[in-house]
Amino acid sequence: MDIEWLEKIDKLKTKILKYIFYKKRTEAEVREKFKNEDNDILEETIENLKELGYINDENYVDRYMHEAIALKNLSIFELKYKLYSKGVKEEIIEKYISANSQMLEEYELLSARNIYNKKRENQTIEEIQSYLHKKRYSPEIIRKISRE
Repeated sequence: MDIEWLEKIDKLKTKILKYIFYKKRTEAEVREKFKNEDNDILEETIENLKELGYINDENYVDRYMHEAIALKNLSIFELKYKLYSKGVKEEIIEKYISANSQMLEEYELLSARNIYNKKRENQTIEEIQSYLHKKRYSPEIIRKISRE
């Protein structure tokens, strides 16, 4: 490798690190942001950053899910969709969901309960059920909430 090639890699690595330190990003987000860079340099830089642990979609999913669970009322479907939209591979998402299914089901129930409690003063049970259905909450969760 020549010095010029190494300098280009170093320069791109610095740009990518600034981008991912500002806010954690998925591999797909990094690829999209830097798609106009030299492809060989980009590939080598991404692989290097993956080896160093700076780009890791499994860690990203774990962190994203914990933040979302702490802050938002979403169905499991909505969580999955948001991760898909960030370019996370389906197998990574499904692996996380199957490994954490009980916790996610409890979160989804709590989330539906929160929505129900917020909406019940202004909406009928049918309207709330319809809303939860539209948001892709599981039918079992909707039934449980409706019986409470």
